[in-house]
Amino acid sequence: MAPERQDTWLRRYHDTDARAELICFPHAGGSAGYWHPLSAALPAMDVRAVQYPCRQDRYREPAVRDLHRLADLIAEALSDGPPPAGPRVFLGHSMGASLAHEVALRLAGTPDRGPAALLVSGRRAPSRSVAGTERLETDAALIAKVRSLGGTLPAVLDDPELLGLIMPALRGDYAALSAYVPSAGVPLACPVVAITGDSDPEAPVADVRAWRDHTTGPFELRVFPGGHFFLGDHLPAVADLATALSAAAPAVGPS
Repeated sequence: MAPERQDTWLRRYHDTDARAELICFPHAGGSAGYWHPLSAALPAMDVRAVQYPCRQDRYREPAVRDLHRLADLIAEALSDGPPPAGPRVFLGHSMGASLAHEVALRLAGTPDRGPAALLVSGRRAPSRSVAGTERLETDAALIAKVRSLGGTLPAVLDDPELLGLIMPALRGDYAALSAYVPSAGVPLACPVVAITGDSDPEAPVADVRAWRDHTTGPFELRVFPGGHFFLGDHLPAVADLATALSAAAPAVGPS
Protein backbone atom coordinates (compact mmCIF):
# COMPACT_ATOMS: atom_id res chain seq x y z
CA MET A 1 0.00 0.00 0.00
CA ALA A 2 1.32 3.45 -0.85
CA PRO A 3 2.08 5.61 2.19
CA GLU A 4 -0.61 8.00 3.31
CA ARG A 5 0.86 11.48 3.31
CA GLN A 6 -0.06 13.22 6.53
CA ASP A 7 1.99 16.34 5.82
CA THR A 8 5.46 17.24 4.64
CA TRP A 9 7.17 15.54 7.58
CA LEU A 10 5.28 12.37 8.50
CA ARG A 11 4.61 9.16 6.59
CA ARG A 12 2.02 6.54 7.56
CA TYR A 13 2.33 3.12 5.94
CA HIS A 14 -0.50 1.08 7.45
CA ASP A 15 -4.11 1.86 8.31
CA THR A 16 -5.07 1.24 11.92
CA ASP A 17 -7.73 2.17 14.45
CA ALA A 18 -5.15 2.27 17.23
CA ARG A 19 -5.22 5.42 19.34
CA ALA A 20 -1.66 5.19 20.68
CA GLU A 21 0.84 6.90 18.38
CA LEU A 22 4.48 6.09 17.68
CA ILE A 23 6.61 8.79 16.01
CA CYS A 24 9.78 7.24 14.52
CA PHE A 25 12.97 9.16 13.72
CA PRO A 26 15.45 7.57 11.24
CA HIS A 27 19.24 7.35 11.48
CA ALA A 28 21.74 9.48 9.53
CA GLY A 29 21.21 8.94 5.81
CA GLY A 30 18.03 7.02 6.58
CA SER A 31 14.49 7.68 5.44
CA ALA A 32 10.98 7.16 6.74
CA GLY A 33 10.85 3.86 4.86
CA TYR A 34 13.32 2.35 7.33
CA TRP A 35 10.42 2.06 9.77
CA HIS A 36 8.04 0.27 7.39
CA PRO A 37 8.79 -3.21 8.86
CA LEU A 38 8.17 -1.98 12.40
CA SER A 39 4.91 -0.39 11.30
CA ALA A 40 3.82 -3.72 9.83
CA ALA A 41 4.77 -5.51 13.06
CA LEU A 42 2.94 -3.05 15.31
CA PRO A 43 -0.82 -2.99 14.63
CA ALA A 44 -1.42 -1.89 18.22
CA MET A 45 -0.04 1.59 17.46
CA ASP A 46 -0.48 4.25 14.82
CA VAL A 47 3.09 4.39 13.49
CA ARG A 48 4.21 7.59 11.77
CA ALA A 49 7.74 7.94 10.44
CA VAL A 50 9.54 11.26 10.07
CA GLN A 51 10.77 12.02 6.56
CA TYR A 52 13.78 14.33 6.58
CA PRO A 53 14.49 16.51 3.53
CA CYS A 54 16.88 15.34 0.78
CA ARG A 55 15.64 11.73 0.48
CA GLN A 56 12.93 9.65 -1.19
CA ASP A 57 9.97 11.90 -2.04
CA ARG A 58 11.81 14.93 -0.59
CA TYR A 59 15.02 14.38 -2.59
CA ARG A 60 14.76 17.78 -4.30
CA GLU A 61 15.00 19.60 -0.95
CA PRO A 62 18.44 20.34 0.50
CA ALA A 63 19.51 18.52 3.63
CA VAL A 64 19.20 20.42 6.90
CA ARG A 65 22.79 20.58 8.12
CA ASP A 66 21.94 21.61 11.69
CA LEU A 67 20.25 19.15 14.07
CA HIS A 68 18.81 21.94 16.21
CA ARG A 69 17.19 23.53 13.17
CA LEU A 70 15.89 20.14 12.06
CA ALA A 71 14.46 19.52 15.54
CA ASP A 72 12.79 22.95 15.44
CA LEU A 73 11.11 22.12 12.13
CA ILE A 74 9.88 18.71 13.27
CA ALA A 75 8.60 20.11 16.56
CA GLU A 76 6.76 22.81 14.64
CA ALA A 77 5.16 20.22 12.36
CA LEU A 78 4.01 18.15 15.35
CA SER A 79 2.71 21.26 17.11
CA ASP A 80 0.74 22.40 14.08
CA GLY A 81 -0.77 18.98 13.34
CA PRO A 82 -3.77 17.40 15.02
CA PRO A 83 -3.26 16.23 18.60
CA PRO A 84 -2.79 12.49 19.07
CA ALA A 85 -5.89 10.51 19.96
CA GLY A 86 -3.95 8.63 22.64
CA PRO A 87 -0.47 8.42 24.15
CA ARG A 88 2.32 9.59 21.86
CA VAL A 89 5.67 7.78 22.08
CA PHE A 90 8.87 8.89 20.32
CA LEU A 91 11.33 6.31 18.95
CA GLY A 92 14.65 7.33 17.41
CA HIS A 93 17.60 5.30 16.19
CA SER A 94 21.18 6.65 16.15
CA MET A 95 21.00 10.26 14.90
CA GLY A 96 17.24 9.84 15.14
CA ALA A 97 17.56 9.25 18.89
CA SER A 98 19.23 12.64 19.29
CA LEU A 99 16.50 14.25 17.20
CA ALA A 100 13.73 12.49 19.12
CA HIS A 101 15.24 13.78 22.36
CA GLU A 102 15.63 17.33 21.03
CA VAL A 103 12.04 17.38 19.77
CA ALA A 104 10.85 15.93 23.08
CA LEU A 105 12.59 18.77 24.93
CA ARG A 106 10.93 21.33 22.66
CA LEU A 107 7.44 19.84 23.11
CA ALA A 108 7.62 18.73 26.74
CA GLY A 109 5.65 21.76 27.90
CA THR A 110 3.17 21.75 25.01
CA PRO A 111 -0.19 20.22 25.97
CA ASP A 112 -1.27 17.28 23.78
CA ARG A 113 1.85 17.41 21.61
CA GLY A 114 4.83 16.24 23.65
CA PRO A 115 5.76 12.59 24.08
CA ALA A 116 4.40 10.48 26.91
CA ALA A 117 7.56 8.35 26.64
CA LEU A 118 10.87 8.31 24.76
CA LEU A 119 12.55 5.21 23.32
CA VAL A 120 16.14 5.85 22.19
CA SER A 121 18.16 3.30 20.22
CA GLY A 122 21.82 2.95 19.29
CA ARG A 123 22.91 6.35 20.61
CA ARG A 124 25.15 7.59 23.39
CA ALA A 125 23.44 9.76 25.98
CA PRO A 126 23.73 13.52 25.36
CA SER A 127 26.03 13.80 28.36
CA ARG A 128 28.43 11.30 26.70
CA SER A 129 28.52 12.87 23.23
CA VAL A 130 31.50 14.86 21.98
CA ALA A 131 31.10 17.43 19.20
CA GLY A 132 33.22 16.75 16.14
CA THR A 133 33.54 13.00 16.57
CA GLU A 134 31.31 12.39 13.54
CA ARG A 135 33.44 14.58 11.25
CA LEU A 136 34.45 12.75 8.06
CA GLU A 137 36.55 14.80 5.67
CA THR A 138 36.05 12.85 2.41
CA ASP A 139 33.31 10.91 0.66
CA ALA A 140 35.52 7.83 0.80
CA ALA A 141 35.72 8.09 4.60
CA LEU A 142 31.96 8.61 4.81
CA ILE A 143 31.23 5.57 2.63
CA ALA A 144 33.66 3.47 4.65
CA LYS A 145 31.91 4.54 7.85
CA VAL A 146 28.46 3.66 6.49
CA ARG A 147 29.74 0.32 5.18
CA SER A 148 31.24 -0.57 8.57
CA LEU A 149 27.93 0.02 10.35
CA GLY A 150 26.08 -2.39 8.09
CA GLY A 151 22.83 -0.46 7.71
CA THR A 152 23.07 0.03 3.94
CA LEU A 153 23.07 -2.77 1.39
CA PRO A 154 26.54 -3.29 -0.15
CA ALA A 155 24.87 -3.32 -3.57
CA VAL A 156 23.83 0.30 -3.00
CA LEU A 157 27.29 1.41 -1.89
CA ASP A 158 28.92 -0.40 -4.81
CA ASP A 159 26.63 1.08 -7.48
CA PRO A 160 27.76 4.60 -8.51
CA GLU A 161 24.27 5.61 -9.63
CA LEU A 162 22.53 4.46 -6.46
CA LEU A 163 25.32 5.86 -4.32
CA GLY A 164 24.90 9.22 -6.00
CA LEU A 165 21.27 9.30 -4.92
CA ILE A 166 22.03 8.85 -1.22
CA MET A 167 25.26 10.84 -0.89
CA PRO A 168 23.63 14.30 -0.50
CA ALA A 169 21.61 13.08 2.48
CA LEU A 170 24.60 11.32 4.00
CA ARG A 171 26.84 14.37 3.62
CA GLY A 172 24.21 16.66 5.12
CA ASP A 173 23.39 14.41 8.05
CA TYR A 174 27.02 13.77 8.99
CA ALA A 175 27.80 17.48 8.70
CA ALA A 176 24.94 18.13 11.13
CA LEU A 177 26.19 15.43 13.49
CA SER A 178 29.76 16.72 13.46
CA ALA A 179 28.61 20.14 14.66
CA TYR A 180 25.91 18.96 17.05
CA VAL A 181 26.04 20.03 20.70
CA PRO A 182 23.10 18.61 22.70
CA SER A 183 20.72 20.98 24.41
CA ALA A 184 21.41 21.59 28.06
CA GLY A 185 18.88 22.33 30.74
CA VAL A 186 15.99 20.66 32.50
CA PRO A 187 15.73 16.89 31.91
CA LEU A 188 12.57 15.29 30.60
CA ALA A 189 9.91 14.10 33.03
CA CYS A 190 8.62 11.22 30.90
CA PRO A 191 9.79 7.59 30.99
CA VAL A 192 12.89 6.89 28.90
CA VAL A 193 13.91 3.46 27.61
CA ALA A 194 17.37 3.18 26.04
CA ILE A 195 18.28 0.19 23.87
CA THR A 196 21.48 -0.82 22.13
CA GLY A 197 23.32 -3.76 20.58
CA ASP A 198 25.92 -5.48 22.72
CA SER A 199 28.54 -5.09 19.97
CA ASP A 200 27.61 -1.62 18.73
CA PRO A 201 30.79 0.48 18.48
CA GLU A 202 28.72 3.65 18.16
CA ALA A 203 26.76 3.16 21.37
CA PRO A 204 28.65 1.31 24.12
CA VAL A 205 26.43 0.08 26.94
CA ALA A 206 27.99 2.39 29.55
CA ASP A 207 27.34 5.44 27.37
CA VAL A 208 23.78 4.35 26.62
CA ARG A 209 23.08 3.75 30.31
CA ALA A 210 23.80 7.44 30.92
CA TRP A 211 20.43 8.33 29.35
CA ARG A 212 19.07 7.75 32.87
CA ASP A 213 20.50 11.19 33.77
CA HIS A 214 18.26 12.88 31.18
CA THR A 215 14.88 12.20 32.74
CA THR A 216 13.36 12.53 36.19
CA GLY A 217 10.92 9.79 35.22
CA PRO A 218 11.41 6.02 35.08
CA PHE A 219 14.39 4.70 33.13
CA GLU A 220 15.13 1.29 31.64
CA LEU A 221 18.13 -0.04 29.72
CA ARG A 222 17.79 -3.00 27.36
CA VAL A 223 20.76 -4.60 25.59
CA PHE A 224 20.22 -6.84 22.57
CA PRO A 225 22.59 -9.09 20.64
CA GLY A 226 23.93 -7.31 17.58
CA GLY A 227 25.72 -4.28 16.21
CA HIS A 228 24.58 -0.80 15.31
CA PHE A 229 21.59 -1.98 13.29
CA PHE A 230 20.44 -4.63 15.75
CA LEU A 231 16.85 -3.39 15.44
CA GLY A 232 16.17 -5.36 12.28
CA ASP A 233 16.77 -8.64 14.13
CA HIS A 234 14.62 -7.73 17.13
CA LEU A 235 11.50 -6.07 15.72
CA PRO A 236 9.02 -8.07 17.88
CA ALA A 237 10.86 -7.08 21.07
CA VAL A 238 11.04 -3.42 20.01
CA ALA A 239 7.35 -3.50 19.13
CA ASP A 240 6.60 -4.94 22.58
CA LEU A 241 8.62 -2.18 24.25
CA ALA A 242 6.77 0.55 22.35
CA THR A 243 3.41 -1.05 23.15
CA ALA A 244 4.27 -1.31 26.85
CA LEU A 245 5.37 2.31 26.99
CA SER A 246 2.14 3.50 25.39
CA ALA A 247 0.04 1.30 27.67
CA ALA A 248 1.69 2.71 30.79
CA ALA A 249 1.74 6.32 29.63
CA PRO A 250 -0.76 9.11 30.22
CA ALA A 251 -2.75 10.25 27.22
CA VAL A 252 -0.66 13.38 26.78
CA GLY A 253 3.00 14.19 27.20
CA PRO A 254 4.41 15.44 30.51
CA SER A 255 4.83 19.12 31.13
